[in-house]
Amino acid sequence: MSANTPTPPRVALIGFGEAGGILATDLAAQGLAVSTYDRLLAQAASRAPLEARAGEAGVRLADSAAAAAEGADWVISAVTAGSALDVARQLAPHLQAGQLFIDINSVAPNTKRSARDAIEAAGASYIDAAVMAPVPPKRLQTPILLGGRRAAALLPELAALGMNVRAVSEEVGVASAIKMCRSILIKGLEALTAEAMTTARRYGAEAEVLRSLHQSFPEMGWDGAQPHYLISRIAEHGRRRAEEMEEVAKTAGDVGVIPHMSQATVHAQRGLVDAMAAQGLAYAALEPFDWTRLADALAHTPG
Repeated sequence: MSANTPTPPRVALIGFGEAGGILATDLAAQGLAVSTYDRLLAQAASRAPLEARAGEAGVRLADSAAAAAEGADWVISAVTAGSALDVARQLAPHLQAGQLFIDINSVAPNTKRSARDAIEAAGASYIDAAVMAPVPPKRLQTPILLGGRRAAALLPELAALGMNVRAVSEEVGVASAIKMCRSILIKGLEALTAEAMTTARRYGAEAEVLRSLHQSFPEMGWDGAQPHYLISRIAEHGRRRAEEMEEVAKTAGDVGVIPHMSQATVHAQRGLVDAMAAQGLAYAALEPFDWTRLADALAHTPG
């Protein structure tokens, strides 16, 4: 490496789930030194699979968030919405000036601001990052919005790694607000689809309902994969998405909007995965996913 070539950043991923695992894998593949920590390491059944995944990805697996973050230039938080603020507060005392905490969690603007306060009190810098689409299909090219005082300066470094990023504000919370408002519609549509099609299935009316939806919105794919995809998102990630929708409801409530639909979506998303758990249904057992199979399996589940 020449004297004029910048040293690649050392990266820590807190959370080695779907999004964190993909980011860690793809960044390590570009030659970056990547470490990670996931709370599932504490569970005996999860530790070996995590160790195997990390080894395959060329990622160093640490036994704590603090150990993963030690010496990292960038610390990327990719945990669940319900634990995002706790992770920031618990990790903050272990961070130092010069480190950058990139918060990609789907939480309310005020939750991000509280996380920023904890991180910046420790002397590190904070970036509000909003992931605007599911990560698996496009991986590093998934669109991400950035906010915070250092967002514009970070942009070219992330873009150089192949990431699809755009700075939207120097204020923490704006990027998050964009994501939260979008989720009212996207995750609400998932919940509405699950309720509408399950009801239609029990009346034997699903074919006509889908035909009508396709006639009204032919570009959306109601006659093809769309209902399967929307309902599969709940079946696979409903508990995590319900946590996010609680943050969406908080986003609305914090500015005086009554979050009727967001709160209903919380119950719908969580209710479906609770019903699956009550029947002993795992998402993996339903692949390739077909919403009618799930609806039929849940037909006799109370509530």
